[in-house]
Amino acid sequence: MRKIRIGISTCLLGENVRYNGGHSLDRFLRDTLGKYVEYMPVCPEVECGFGIPRETFRLIGDPKQPRLVTSHTGVDHTDRMEVLARKRVVGLENDDLCGFIFKSDSPSSGMERVKVYNDKGVPQKIGVGVFARVFMEHFPLIPVEEDGRLHDPILRENFIDRIFTYRYYRDVMEEKERIRSLVDFHTCKIRIR
Repeated sequence: MRKIRIGISTCLLGENVRYNGGHSLDRFLRDTLGKYVEYMPVCPEVECGFGIPRETFRLIGDPKQPRLVTSHTGVDHTDRMEVLARKRVVGLENDDLCGFIFKSDSPSSGMERVKVYNDKGVPQKIGVGVFARVFMEHFPLIPVEEDGRLHDPILRENFIDRIFTYRYYRDVMEEKERIRSLVDFHTCKIRIR
C-alpha cells in the first residue's frame, strides 16, 4: 500500500524554521504517524523570504480578513503572504495531498483560534492564519488538523480515519468502474489495499 501524502508545517518535523531559529518537533507526528504517511513540509514564512530568525508576526484588524503585520515594527506583509499562499496551493494541487497538519496559534499557519488583535491591542482567539485560510479555501475537501488538537486521542483517531477515507475515495474516483466502486464506498464495502 502506498503511503498517504500529507502536508505539514515544517517546524513540526523538527526543522529549525521558527521565528526564533528553533522548531516545534512533535515526536508523534514525526516518529509514529510518519511511518505511515509521506510528509510534504511547508513553511510559508520561510518560503515567503522571511529570514531565520525573524521578527514575530501577529494578525490585526477584522477577524474575517486580518492583516499580517510584524509585532514590533508594524510592517504589513499580508499581500506578500497571500501571493505566496495562492501560488503555493496551486503548486500543491499535483502533490496528491490527502490531509494537512498546521502549526497551532501561528499567524500564518494556524487553522483556528489564532489571536487577532483589535485597534486597542487586545487579542481575541478567533482568527485563522493567512496561509491556512488560503489552503482551506482552495482545498475544501482535504482533511485538516492542528498539531495541538492531535494530542487528543479522539481527534487524532478522527483525523487518521479522514485521511485514509479520503485516500480511498480518491482511488475509487480513478477506477474504470467508478459508479460501482462509488456505491461500494458509500455502502461500506471498503477494501483496504
